[in-house]
Amino acid sequence: MHTWMKSGLAGAAVACLAVGILIYSRSSHDQSQAAIAPQPVPVIAATVQQNDVPIILTGLGTVTALNTATIHSQVTGLLTSVDFQEGQSVKKGDVLGQIDPRTFQAQLDQAQATLGRDQAHLDNAQLNLNRYEPLANKGFTSEQELAGQQSAVAQLQSEIKADQAAVDNARTELSYTTLVAPFDGVTGIRLLDVGNVIHPTDPNGLVVVTQIQPISVIFTLATSDIPQVQDALAKGSVQAIVFSQDDKTQLDTGRLLVVNNQADPDSGTVRLKALFPNLRRQLWPGTFVNVHLVTSTQHDGLTVPLDAVQQGPGGQFVFVVGQDRKAAVRPVSLRQSFNGQALIDQGLHVGETVVVRGQYRLSPGTLVALADPHDPDAVPNPTTAGAGMLP
Repeated sequence: MHTWMKSGLAGAAVACLAVGILIYSRSSHDQSQAAIAPQPVPVIAATVQQNDVPIILTGLGTVTALNTATIHSQVTGLLTSVDFQEGQSVKKGDVLGQIDPRTFQAQLDQAQATLGRDQAHLDNAQLNLNRYEPLANKGFTSEQELAGQQSAVAQLQSEIKADQAAVDNARTELSYTTLVAPFDGVTGIRLLDVGNVIHPTDPNGLVVVTQIQPISVIFTLATSDIPQVQDALAKGSVQAIVFSQDDKTQLDTGRLLVVNNQADPDSGTVRLKALFPNLRRQLWPGTFVNVHLVTSTQHDGLTVPLDAVQQGPGGQFVFVVGQDRKAAVRPVSLRQSFNGQALIDQGLHVGETVVVRGQYRLSPGTLVALADPHDPDAVPNPTTAGAGMLP
């Protein structure tokens, strides 16, 4: 083989090797770039909404009956019957128990008999006076006899008044033998059984009757909130909404009744009372509840789910998703949170997209992918969310 042919083949081999190395190098570079390309972080997002939002003050309160009465006897006697079922709803005037009335009936009968006897004496004395007066005018009887008869009539009239008072007293004592409900309410547990002697001084009485409908809630607010409440009262009735102790279940809607006339200097709070119809009887005296007091309405307020608002060293913020699908940190000012919604004073605009779930994997500039909001499992949300990610 000629020398020039050998040189040509060698050159061709070198060229092929160089092209192969170049192709392999580019392929490896492309694979490396693909390997390190950032992947979008799945998040659940929501749109900033604009609504009329009620401005609410929240206070912890205790359900308190408007009226509670222990049914005591006003006379001493044998309890002969109990005329209610424990836990029964009763109306004002319903009979709850009966005391043996025989002694009191006898006293009334005796007082009425005395009244009848003295009334007969008065009638007779009045007839005699009517006869004496014309005789005295004609001089057939003395002025002394006439004065004596007038005095007898006046004395009997006084006795009649005393007898009538005795009758009224005996009738009242007899009425006390029937124990009645003083108002509409619900009876509690029976405290005395039939056959016992009941006394006015008994500490427990027969039963406790508690008014359930309507019912009140006494709650507290900070003294700094009172001017806002007073302004609302000056404009009209102030709505109060009562929730369960865990603040998850709405129990009733009513109105603010009164603001106490003094604050507690130790706690810096003021007591308030709200009234509720309690038609479904979900409010029970002695239970703890949360009261939401609606003092005004902010028109066209901006709201986002409360889960979107994060807390960092510099204050509250949200992650906003831009048109480029990248997350950006936006400081916000939160006026209030209610029912899972946050009312934003500053920092957002209507229609913007904010991250509601998955913030713990985000930092400014992170590329995100919007997951199905109806599938929370698509985006984990551990309790350590946000740790180390706060701006």
